[in-house]
Amino acid sequence: MMSSPISVACGFLGGTIFSVEGGYRVLQHPRPERVFDRIADARWFLAVSWCDRCDAPAAILTHDGQLSFANQATHIVGEAEFLPFADRSSIFQAGLSAESGQFAGFTVRQPDNRRDHQVKILNLAIDPRYGSVAIVQALDMAVLPERSPF
Repeated sequence: MMSSPISVACGFLGGTIFSVEGGYRVLQHPRPERVFDRIADARWFLAVSWCDRCDAPAAILTHDGQLSFANQATHIVGEAEFLPFADRSSIFQAGLSAESGQFAGFTVRQPDNRRDHQVKILNLAIDPRYGSVAIVQALDMAVLPERSPF
């Protein structure tokens, strides 16, 4: 009998992960020969890429309220402006309340009469060793600060 390796392919955040001898490859990786040792590493790459492709502020939020990755737009507006520290736990929990694979919404209330903004949240199990993380993206937040005409 002839044996062949079992190949597995799966979609994750708009990308494709497939198994190869020695690990996992991501179809969308800029170096096609790159092999990840663990599927969690391939998932992490796709989660970071997803955030990085967003024009709006987007980040990966951990269960303890830390941003493990934030895109350039987030750095422009400021991490605390995008996701105030006091709201991060509620934002994470809102993502957990959504059905699997569905985004949840949350309104970030700004103090001092600044403009509130909406975010969408998707909780993911990227690596079972560390628990869920949430991908958070601003829906209606200006990246560049408004300029005064005066």
